[in-house]
Amino acid sequence: MSTQLSHKEHGTPVQRFPIILLADNLMGDANIGSLFRLADAFNIEKIVFCGSPVNLNSNRLKRTARATVDNVSNEFWEDPEEALANYIELGYTPIALEITEDSKPLDKVHFKNEKKIVLVVGNERHGIAPALLEKIPLKVHITMFGRNSSMNVSQAAGIAFYEISKTLPSLAEK
Repeated sequence: MSTQLSHKEHGTPVQRFPIILLADNLMGDANIGSLFRLADAFNIEKIVFCGSPVNLNSNRLKRTARATVDNVSNEFWEDPEEALANYIELGYTPIALEITEDSKPLDKVHFKNEKKIVLVVGNERHGIAPALLEKIPLKVHITMFGRNSSMNVSQAAGIAFYEISKTLPSLAEK
């Protein structure tokens, strides 16, 4: 019989990934809480919330995030374009997670040449704002096989973190 391991028993080595998640105008406390859990699970650098302020005291957010709100660095920028420009200036490669006419399937893109990534996700209803999307040359999407053309933002971010972390140089070298 298999026994479930505790957090301390699982033995996975701690590794920080050079990824910043930039969230453009997210509204749902459950989605935001899920992003904290994912950011902690993949040990990314931070989450940057833009547009609508995030209520870190929301009970729904706290229940979903569990204790990860305390572990994950985060900040707020009112203007997402300004935030993106800041991280580009700091050497981050911007990548938009959005289905567009020129987006590439995420599982076909390899990030071996990227040192630092800022992954941009959009609002639950409207996606990434057009003016922000226009500033990001590389757009990726998750190949889907059903009839719907989109998925929940936190689920999509989790898939993106997994696919990106598999091909980043820091993981590939191990």
